[in-house]
Amino acid sequence: MRRELGRWATAVAAGLLLSGAVSGCGGEERPAREVAVELPSEAPVETPADEPSEAPPAVEAMGAAPGATPSPSATPTRKPTAKPTRTSSGPLAKPKPPTETKVPPPPPKPAPSGCQPSYRGTQATRSQVKSALSDAAAKTYWPTSAPDIRIPLNLLKATAWQESGWQSNIVACDGGIGLMQVMPATADWMNQRFGESYDINAYRDNAYLGANYLAWLTKYIGDMYFESDYRLDASLCTSELNSCLLNAIIAAYNYGPYAVAQEGEPLTIPNPQYVRNVRALMTECVCLSY
Repeated sequence: MRRELGRWATAVAAGLLLSGAVSGCGGEERPAREVAVELPSEAPVETPADEPSEAPPAVEAMGAAPGATPSPSATPTRKPTAKPTRTSSGPLAKPKPPTETKVPPPPPKPAPSGCQPSYRGTQATRSQVKSALSDAAAKTYWPTSAPDIRIPLNLLKATAWQESGWQSNIVACDGGIGLMQVMPATADWMNQRFGESYDINAYRDNAYLGANYLAWLTKYIGDMYFESDYRLDASLCTSELNSCLLNAIIAAYNYGPYAVAQEGEPLTIPNPQYVRNVRALMTECVCLSY
């Protein structure tokens, strides 16, 4: 799912949860936008594990939800092509041409300042959201050409928390929907690309749409800059944000692939604060204990 949405930034550090603004799937070349992060004046009040969490102060981004019964992964029909041996874990200075010429639609215009998100339907409980994200992380998205691509569960949990605070029924001012703040046009594109029929308004399908987009970005950017090395390991990242595939797909989920990866250009991270937020949430988010 491509996107550039408002964003609901939350990062947990030293036991405190940082809240900010959400951002969603986007697409084409578009001026980068920073994500402001504010420390809450008071610690958030916990809600029971099986009760919907309280709505965050602001949210903007993607959004959609997968059906109650997840679609089965396709069965591999041929062996994947052997990957080239890499001498470095960093990105290529001169990327290879993209392997896919069709990309998700461009992001929408930014939402008006001061706009508040709306809510519709019933919010899923934390245990329901946890189950949906776990199922989505366990799926093989490229069973034939790249069966080793997996979306780490902590990345999926952190992205959902950053985007919506795990609110399944939120609708952002820029049109982003649900748990993963998926844009409707992005959901349509991803369904067509993967041959699925996920319902953007169902929380389970929403989790799958978000994971689908992360998987697509992993292959798209991995083929261009990392010689089909699809590892999303934090250990491969250095202090330079453009040093690893993990940071690149986090950035692209927020700003769209064209803002991060362009033919003939070095890998770019236009939204460093968003990337730092999600990376922090991957190890410190309260949501990891749900």
